[in-house]
Amino acid sequence: MEVVVQRQFAAYGPPEIWESGVGIIYKIEKASVWQEAVAAGVYHGSALDLKDGFIHLSTAEQLRETARLHFAGQVDLILAAIPEIAVAAHLKWEASRGGQLFPHVFSTLNPQDAIWVKPLAWNGSAHMFPKEFTS
Repeated sequence: MEVVVQRQFAAYGPPEIWESGVGIIYKIEKASVWQEAVAAGVYHGSALDLKDGFIHLSTAEQLRETARLHFAGQVDLILAAIPEIAVAAHLKWEASRGGQLFPHVFSTLNPQDAIWVKPLAWNGSAHMFPKEFTS
């Protein structure tokens, strides 16, 4: 399943800023769940997000470990790149794994705020991150 969205965000600054990965946070989700959110115009979060009361996201530096710990072996996933500025009003940085500060969104997400959404393929031993992802 190919889920690809590419947006230009003039309000978020010139493309070279967000293309560099600065100010971008990431969400891994099942492709079917993300597609439902796109159709509905709102993403409420995963089952874990709903249980915890916020949407779990990761920075570029945290993402590979997040994928390894929480999504190993899962297929049909997407990786969504979200500009921090799009969720700034509801974004909190909280200590989690190893004391690292993780981005948590205490609201819903508008899937249209994603700069891009790409498949996160599983090769049998690890996830293969799209070329747009920089860490």
